[in-house]
Amino acid sequence: MKYQRIVVKLGTSVLTGGSDRLNRAQMVELVRQMAHLHNNGCEIVLCTSGAIAAGRERLNYPTLDDSMASKQMLAAVGQSQLIQTWENLFNIYGLHVGQMLLTRADLDDRERYLNARDMLETLLKHKIIPIINENDAVATNEIKVGDNDNLSALMVGLADADLLLLLTDQAGLYDANPRTNSDAKLISEVDVIDDELRKIAGDSGTSLGTGGMATKLQAAQLARRSGAAVIIAAGQQSDVIIDICNDERIGTRFNPSENPLESRKRWLLAGPGPVGSIRLDKGASKAVIEKGSSLLAKGIVAIEGRFDRGDMVILHNEVGAEIARGLTRYNSDDLLRIKGQHSQKIEEILGYAYGKVVVHRNNLVIK
Repeated sequence: MKYQRIVVKLGTSVLTGGSDRLNRAQMVELVRQMAHLHNNGCEIVLCTSGAIAAGRERLNYPTLDDSMASKQMLAAVGQSQLIQTWENLFNIYGLHVGQMLLTRADLDDRERYLNARDMLETLLKHKIIPIINENDAVATNEIKVGDNDNLSALMVGLADADLLLLLTDQAGLYDANPRTNSDAKLISEVDVIDDELRKIAGDSGTSLGTGGMATKLQAAQLARRSGAAVIIAAGQQSDVIIDICNDERIGTRFNPSENPLESRKRWLLAGPGPVGSIRLDKGASKAVIEKGSSLLAKGIVAIEGRFDRGDMVILHNEVGAEIARGLTRYNSDDLLRIKGQHSQKIEEILGYAYGKVVVHRNNLVIK
C-alpha cells in the first residue's frame, strides 16, 4: 500500500449527501473502506465535520438565530450524536475510536500542541481510530481554527501523515465552476499553488458546510509543506478511499513539497496567528529568503501593529509582499526604537537586550 498514515477529512456535504441530516448509509460505506485500510496496516486519522448538522437533526430542525451561542448549542447536542454514530459504525468492524476535540488555543500553545501529538500517537499505537473535530461548543471566534479543511491539514503535521484526503461533493478542483460551467475540466495534478489557482477556487457550495475550494487550497498548501500529498476527491465515489491508497489517479492530487518543514516549524505554521508585521529592506529580505538568515534590527524599515515579545509576526519585503512568519524576540515598541540599528547598539538604546536577532531562523518559516 502506497501510504502508511493518512488523514481523511469528511465534509458535511459528504456526511449528509446534500440532505439536512446525516446519511448513515453513506457513512457506513466510508467506514467499511477505512476499516479495510486499517486492517491492512494503514493508520487512519479521521477529521469529521457534521456536528452542527447532527444537532439540528437531533433537535428536529429548530428555528434559531445566527448567533454564536445558537451554533454552540447545536454543536454541543450534535457532537455526542456524531461521535456515537461513528462509534457504532466502526464497531461493526471491531474497531475502537477515540475522540479529540481541539481549538486554535490547543495548537497555539507549544506544550498543549505536543500533548495533543502524544495523545494522537498513543491512540494510533493502540490501533484506535482518532476522530478529530473542532470543539465548536466552546470555541469563540478568537480561538477557532474556522473550518475542518484547515484543521485536517494541521493534523497532518501533528500526526506526521503522508497523505491528506479531502473528500467533498465535487470530483476535485476544476478550472472553472462545474456547477455553472459545463465545459469545466478537472485539474488532475498540481505542483504549485499560485495566485492563478486561488482565483479558480470558489466558495462553499452548501449551506451546511463552512469550507469551499478556497479553504481546501489553504489546507493543501499547509499539508504539502508538512511533507504530505493531498488529494481532493468525491466522497460518494465507490471505493474512493481504497482506490486512492492503492495509488489510482482520482480527483486532484497536490504533490508534497520537495523541502518539507521540520517538526517545530510545522508548529509555527499550525500555531499562533500573526498579530503584527515587520517591513524589511531589500538586503534583509534577500538574506532571509535566499540564505536562511535570522532577521536583524538593521534590516527593519517599518513596524505595523502592536505586539509583545514571543508573538507571531508577518515579515514583508520591501514592496510589501509577505515572505515569512516568525516569533519576535522584541515587542513592537522596542522595535520602533531599534529598527535600522546595528545589533551591538540594542542594549545601549533599550537598556537591555534579548539577543542580537529580532526573529531567529529557528523560529521563522518562509512562506
